Amino acid sequence: MTSPTATAPQSATRPDAAAPPPRTGTPGRPSNRWLSRAAVNGALGLSVLYTLFPLVWLVTAATKNTGGLLSGETFSFRGFDLGHNLSQLASYNDGVYFRWYLNSLLYAGGGAAICALVCVAAGYAFDKYAFRGKEKLFGVVLLGVLVPTTALALPMYLLASEVGLVNTYWSVLIPVLVNPFGVYLSRVFSASYIPDEALEAARIDGAGELRTFWSIGLRMVMPGFATVFLFQFTAIWNNFFLPLVMLSDQKLFPLSLGLYAWNSDTHAEPSYYPLVVTGSLLAVIPLIVAFVSLQRHWKAGLTAGSLK
Repeated sequence: MTSPTATAPQSATRPDAAAPPPRTGTPGRPSNRWLSRAAVNGALGLSVLYTLFPLVWLVTAATKNTGGLLSGETFSFRGFDLGHNLSQLASYNDGVYFRWYLNSLLYAGGGAAICALVCVAAGYAFDKYAFRGKEKLFGVVLLGVLVPTTALALPMYLLASEVGLVNTYWSVLIPVLVNPFGVYLSRVFSASYIPDEALEAARIDGAGELRTFWSIGLRMVMPGFATVFLFQFTAIWNNFFLPLVMLSDQKLFPLSLGLYAWNSDTHAEPSYYPLVVTGSLLAVIPLIVAFVSLQRHWKAGLTAGSLK
């Protein structure tokens, strides 16, 4: 008589049985990956349109005369007359607009270059040298970041009037030569870009501190210099309140103040409208040129900082 053979229950699973693959999505529906990509591209497209819309309006409006601007057809290229507007802009009041243009280039270009050099030197000193009260002094510099520039306009005017600098080029140039945020940013760049070993090697070779900074430190921190220059150039080019307080002679006006003066007269004299719009279009060009020509430096600084 044979014993019954034990059989495995039907519900037992075999070890070699493969698990069913997980379901990745519902058939007929796009995956979340494509939905997220479309959402990101759509948001970027809206951001680009929002950014370029005022510029497109400025380009088309600069081709219109006074009647075209007041009729509301600014987005139409019909009646393209940019050359006539430019000639009127150049000849009005003996070409005072281009004098304002040169003033703005002087204030923004010269002021931003000197400010960037001062900020980089100060940030280098805060980072590489040890002296008494360094961190306290740096804290005072950071407090300057919290003070709005409009709050300092009246004290600076009183100081300028005491020394006789009101209504001169210096009354606008001197206050923009130092930027507390630029000093802080330069210290960060100096700590990231300038190794102490390179400075020690230069000192061993006999280079003085000024030569070490000029030949090694400044060249290594050039992305920081370009970044501070761009920030300060944009801030000075768009500066309005300080020249309004300091200047009364129209020959010393920057573009922002000169265009404001023309725009204030448009209610009584509508012929100023084409001058204001065309002048505003030309005023954008230096900012675009500055960012395009220096983008290699500040992009390199941003990417290098992200990899450290």
